[in-house]
Amino acid sequence: MVNLVAAQKPMLNWLMKMAGVEPHAVDIEPGTVMNFWVPVEAVKKQKPRKGEKTINTQTSLHLHKPTKPVVVLVHGFAAEGIVTWQFQVGALTKKYSVYIPDLLFFGGSITNKTDRSPTFQAETLVKGLKKLGVDKCTAVGFSYGGMVAFKMAELYPELVQAMVVSGSILAMTDSISNATLSSLGFKSSSELLLPTSVKGLKALLSVATYKKLWFPNRLHKDFLEVMFANREERAELLEGLIISNKDPTIPRFSQKIHLLWGEDDQIFKLQLAHNMKEYASLLTPHFLYSPTNIDH
Repeated sequence: MVNLVAAQKPMLNWLMKMAGVEPHAVDIEPGTVMNFWVPVEAVKKQKPRKGEKTINTQTSLHLHKPTKPVVVLVHGFAAEGIVTWQFQVGALTKKYSVYIPDLLFFGGSITNKTDRSPTFQAETLVKGLKKLGVDKCTAVGFSYGGMVAFKMAELYPELVQAMVVSGSILAMTDSISNATLSSLGFKSSSELLLPTSVKGLKALLSVATYKKLWFPNRLHKDFLEVMFANREERAELLEGLIISNKDPTIPRFSQKIHLLWGEDDQIFKLQLAHNMKEYASLLTPHFLYSPTNIDH
């Protein structure tokens, strides 16, 4: 039986190419590959010179530096890059060079390294961007991607000039994690974010979306098969998120940072945005926030 979610992927890929981005796998280092959707104008195809070895005997890929201001869209935990950002790409590519990574263990991105921290994700992402010729960007992070984007901005201020973060926090402390899971009725982050059944997926969607939409069980089953691969590694990513309450420090950010937050967000409550703005503003004067009716 055809998986309906998988069957839609070729159409989504085509739409993304029409919007102005196409996929490109970047070899970060031996054993680590990160997939990016990059601006079509940055990837030019030309016939190889005589004697030149390429994977494709007809054309070879030559990457060029972006020609417009760069926006990097970093996805959340429930879906890979273009699934998360499909409705924003077309509008953004008119004025920006848009880069959409698949974080490690999402989409086609993989590593044989054992580090599962947001710091490692950020470091890998930055290495990929630099190989693609990106030297300055605005990072836009959603949920899990927001934590990765915060790390990018902290570690590479010369690269990240500004940030927009939606439904995310600087770091997941054990107290925030425990309080969030308790309020939602889940025992672990994996139980919430890595469902194994239609019932579990419906529970995730019920707390992660603002408008409740009805889908047949068949579509939920197909989504489970396609969107929750690499379960063991993703469970390790969730474990790697949590730090002790004794360890967190608020970095001093030099960038302008705008928080875009769902007023009814059930995973990261609105009070967390207020708290983060209050604490971070002591160190980062350009830390702003706006409430809106969006969720994970």
